[in-house]
Amino acid sequence: MANFKSAFVFILQSIVVGLAVAFLVVLVRPDLMPGIAEEPGGPASYADAVSLSAPSVANIYTKRLVQESDDGTNRPRFRVDTAFASAVIIDKDGYLVTNFHVFQDEPTEIRVQFSDGRIAEPEIVGLDAETDLALLKVNLPGLQPIRFAESDKLRIGDVVLAIGNPYGLSTSVTQGIVSATGRNLYQLVTFANFIQTDAAINAGNSGGALINTLGELVGINAAVLAQDTGTEGIGFAIPVDLVRGVVEQIKLNGRVIRGYLGLLPDDLTDAERFALGIENSTGIMLMEVYEGGPAAAAGLREGDIILEINGEPVYSQRQALLISASTAPGDEVDILAIRDDLRFTTTVTAGERPQGLVDTPD
Repeated sequence: MANFKSAFVFILQSIVVGLAVAFLVVLVRPDLMPGIAEEPGGPASYADAVSLSAPSVANIYTKRLVQESDDGTNRPRFRVDTAFASAVIIDKDGYLVTNFHVFQDEPTEIRVQFSDGRIAEPEIVGLDAETDLALLKVNLPGLQPIRFAESDKLRIGDVVLAIGNPYGLSTSVTQGIVSATGRNLYQLVTFANFIQTDAAINAGNSGGALINTLGELVGINAAVLAQDTGTEGIGFAIPVDLVRGVVEQIKLNGRVIRGYLGLLPDDLTDAERFALGIENSTGIMLMEVYEGGPAAAAGLREGDIILEINGEPVYSQRQALLISASTAPGDEVDILAIRDDLRFTTTVTAGERPQGLVDTPD
């Protein structure tokens, strides 16, 4: 019995000592306890992600000489317009990515200021209006490139941060979530499936970085829905997966070379599919087949219904345009289509997409 009492007292003392030690650990070093140092669902701070990526975000300052209206003296009057934007360092060779629309009005002076205070006049390597991207280059040592993530792995609800130069306030950071992916904004660009976010993107954020909580680049900030006080929490960024391909082409060719099939597609309604006897959600209608273009040469006509391109079922005009643009000039593209209730196949030899082409339905 005495042995039992001794063992019981020993166990009780051990429990008390263990609880006391655990209490002291939680009090002194809460970071060692799982779930104590972090808020539910994420870290208490994104400072590490910002310090990792912010040195890779630069400020752009532009000036443009604008002629004002004649004041009656027959002497032209000019003013200087200034603007702010942002850019992201993507490699140690001095390449930076920003937005095409920053240079759309042909500024007479462009300067880039880096996080360490250095200022340089960049070379414009290439512009791509159809994705609203521009590639710049500076000759400076010691630049810190940003790390790339994979934007196709983004999920709605993921936390993101926007870093840029809004209104000239350099290295400003806003935080939000991914509100949607794959947004199509024809009024802005042809080929960017935008990331929608409620992280604040203001004037001057254009060309800045949208990062994840690891400090990796997921997108290039591009636009807000409207420049008025009644619209909040709706901003857009160009996915980094698209940025990679555009940058590679500009480096190689000085511009982006895309395939061209010479057709203007439109979506089908469910009622139109039913009338055509299409049992699933595939199919697009050719609103126009451009005269002298590759599709016309292959025998396609206005009103034809395309079901597949290169064996891939086609569900929307947007998808058809992206497939078309992803081809290279000279590629052979197999088409499965319907005309007068009969299915047929043809092969289109892709051409090169003309610069400045507008081929999205109104």
